[in-house]
Amino acid sequence: MAIQLFAGFWYLPDGVWMKIERTQSGRTNAAKPVRAPDQAAQAAQAYGAAGTEQASAPPPAGDIATIAGLTEADLTPKVRQALDLLMTEVQRMREELGQARHRINYLEKLADEDTLVPVANRRAFVREMSRMVAYAERYGDGSSVLYFDINGFKEINDQHGHAAGDAALRQIAELLAENVRESDIVGRLGGDEFGVILAQASPEVAAEKAASLSALIATTPLDWEGTAITLSVSYGVYSFSGKEDAGEALQRADQAMYAQKNSRAVGD
Repeated sequence: MAIQLFAGFWYLPDGVWMKIERTQSGRTNAAKPVRAPDQAAQAAQAYGAAGTEQASAPPPAGDIATIAGLTEADLTPKVRQALDLLMTEVQRMREELGQARHRINYLEKLADEDTLVPVANRRAFVREMSRMVAYAERYGDGSSVLYFDINGFKEINDQHGHAAGDAALRQIAELLAENVRESDIVGRLGGDEFGVILAQASPEVAAEKAASLSALIATTPLDWEGTAITLSVSYGVYSFSGKEDAGEALQRADQAMYAQKNSRAVGD
């Protein structure tokens, strides 16, 4: 059922506005769908702008009429009915928008988080690295990236099973995440490798932090089914100034990590 709300405009329950044009002879041209008249658009916008993800009940038709510039004489039963329909539709759309935002946030979190451990996955980590590199290039304020690799991870899996290996990954991820600043980013780069972005950290500060994190991991054995499994990592540190891209900075930190791992193997 179409309801005439303003002169020349009709509002349909499905949310479509139709404009009826009459010629000087009194003949009616075909109705064409148009945008809502300015008054109704302002009313809907004012109502929607006040909304949050938690939708409330639609305001009374009289309140919307005031916003729309209608007088009391204009508020016929049909006008009130049309306004109620309009505001109910706006409320429904607000609720759907809030639900969509919630789903998007949830999916974004799933897309950015590692499937096994509670830190960022490689895709999200590299994205944040790119942002930090761009920031360093623009403001000349460098940051650092740490690259960790678990020593003897294959032996943990072989001797204690893959479940123990997964537990080792989770413990190291938690130790890293709990012992850096909120502005820093921890991510699993794949397999038994982790990265940490230290925002605005000098090479000296980054090296000291990497050493302290390595020592913390080494002194926190994994308690697996009554057996204490000693964990250790090799690490590399690279401080970037924005002259390289994220992939190159990460590669250099990886190379520094392997240099330490190889020197440790030679020492053993």
